Amino acid sequence: RSFAMWPRLCLTMALGTFGVPLFLRSRGVAQGFQVLRTRAISTTLFSEAAGGRGSAAVAQSEGGSAEQDEALDLKPPRGTRDFFPDDMLLQNWLFERMKSAALAHNFVEYDAPVLENEQLYVRKAGEEVTQQLFNFEDKGGRRVTLRPEMTPTLARMVLTKRKALTLPLKWFSIPQCWRYERTTRGRRREHYQWNMDIWGEPGIAAEVELLSSIVYFFRSVGLGPEDVGIKINSRSCLNEVLNKLGVPEDLHARAAVLIDKLDKVEVEVIQDDLEKLGISGDSLQLLLDTLGAKSIDDLKATLGADSAAVAELELLFQKGAAAGLADWLILDASVVRGLAYYTSTVFEAFDRKGELRAICGG
Repeated sequence: RSFAMWPRLCLTMALGTFGVPLFLRSRGVAQGFQVLRTRAISTTLFSEAAGGRGSAAVAQSEGGSAEQDEALDLKPPRGTRDFFPDDMLLQNWLFERMKSAALAHNFVEYDAPVLENEQLYVRKAGEEVTQQLFNFEDKGGRRVTLRPEMTPTLARMVLTKRKALTLPLKWFSIPQCWRYERTTRGRRREHYQWNMDIWGEPGIAAEVELLSSIVYFFRSVGLGPEDVGIKINSRSCLNEVLNKLGVPEDLHARAAVLIDKLDKVEVEVIQDDLEKLGISGDSLQLLLDTLGAKSIDDLKATLGADSAAVAELELLFQKGAAAGLADWLILDASVVRGLAYYTSTVFEAFDRKGELRAICGG
């Protein structure tokens, strides 16, 4: 099971005036942040300024002496940002809370090179990440890329030592990742994300463990269920309805990529692509009815009371309630996640005020 959180979005929720987190001002914690609070130092961690990088080359004569300095752009490359000491103080505080949540649930930390083999990340099914790679050919003629996410790297590492590892595994990391995409609020080309993964646990205990870890973290930074909710669904529900519609299994991943766009665009935008998969008319309406389900009973009405996917979701909500997570969890059948390696339970944490994009997902 896999989970990823984007720290910038989570901390944005708690930022007050002068860039000092509201939960820090109200609780007066951390000596390091006492300095920030008393001096009212603002953070540039979430600055939305983005600029290009000009050439820093120095024009030289044939003899090698510098004749003219070109203007040097002091901004970092577009989609990246600098971390000054004040920013690092805030970032380190946040990362320590993430590590504490992971360690409290018996996860162990790992890391890997930022540079990876391009082949590891070039996938089918039209996933956006394939088109957003910072990829190039190195001086040895090898195709490489800056990692856009961590899950394929983790899979490579686990497969490398699969004979020596004892399952289940519970690993976490806070890697720096890169995606060449349009920069927006909460979405830059360079970013960090907190990953927690569980390998070798077939039951829903893994999902409950991840959800519990996430809630532990939210509480540790002063956020409650009135601030954040976690939408829950299962890709198995989508697969069941696609099977009903006669969509071949090898096209399910492609359908999921399209359906994942529905929270950003109207159905008309992807209707032609869905028709190519055989989804139109009454079939499309059945799909939309399933995606609109907001309760277990709604799903049973669409997929049937004997649906294995619905039974699994129902059990997850029961186990989540037993773990004290009931106030945080919400069923939302429209959550499908676009990547092909998602197969069963999927979730996304969101800002209940609706001001931010997804805070984390898995």
